[in-house]
Amino acid sequence: METVLVAGATGYAGRHLAAALHAGGYRVRAVVRDVERARGPGAYGAPALAGLVDEWVEADVARVGPGVMEGVERVVSALGVTRQKADPWDIDYAANLRLLELAEAAGAASFLYVGVMNAQDGTSALMRAKAAFEQALRRSDLEAQIVNPSAYFSDLTAVLDLARRRIAVRVGAGDTRIRPIHGADLAGFCVDRMGARGTWDVGGPDVFTYREVVELAFDALGADPRWIVVPPGVLRAGVWAADRMGPRVSSLTRFFAEGLQHDGVGAATGTRRLRDYFGELAGPGGG
Repeated sequence: METVLVAGATGYAGRHLAAALHAGGYRVRAVVRDVERARGPGAYGAPALAGLVDEWVEADVARVGPGVMEGVERVVSALGVTRQKADPWDIDYAANLRLLELAEAAGAASFLYVGVMNAQDGTSALMRAKAAFEQALRRSDLEAQIVNPSAYFSDLTAVLDLARRRIAVRVGAGDTRIRPIHGADLAGFCVDRMGARGTWDVGGPDVFTYREVVELAFDALGADPRWIVVPPGVLRAGVWAADRMGPRVSSLTRFFAEGLQHDGVGAATGTRRLRDYFGELAGPGGG
């Protein structure tokens, strides 16, 4: 039974990864800040980690020592910043690089990193930090697996939340395409590639435009959208303004703005569908 160190285990992807690794017969060692919080259920239906983790390491992952890798054959990292008040260069780059260096020194066999699609083309600090770590991982002697999802179902819960308020927003025609994926399907894909070497852009079974995602959310609620159309020029002006409001606001604004304007499709995998996910959240009778 191989021991796998999981970083970012309390996030949406990390919880599903821990569950898939446990189901796959691996011994799971999870680095978390708060074990009690990790034992409970996560957001957006992500599983509780109680009973899925064989060994807990309660620590700041950016400051763990070499002992965290003792007996570890493989590392899986879903460590990253989105809405948290942290610098992506400290977490997405430096903390992941620290884990990679420790894994190399300990003689681990592989390092799997869950990144984001189109990181190499992004201008936000978040995307640049992720792209920088991916470059470092590719140079490693470890078997490197880089898995880049299109968008998570959990990300699109925000669309349903707006739809509950009868707000439908799109940029221009809203024809940017994505292939959103459920966390469990992403985790299954990752575990199936343990021990391989490569980079994969992945998504769920269906491709949608952003407009179609909004329409799907309104369908789940049994309502009709009233569109607020944001011209691309206005979005660019918003990014310009965000750049002058500080690095965190700038990074998040650029990250989400670029995601709304660049296709992120990837290869189809999994069986869970966004329509069903929205339907479950909407509940009986929709909104």
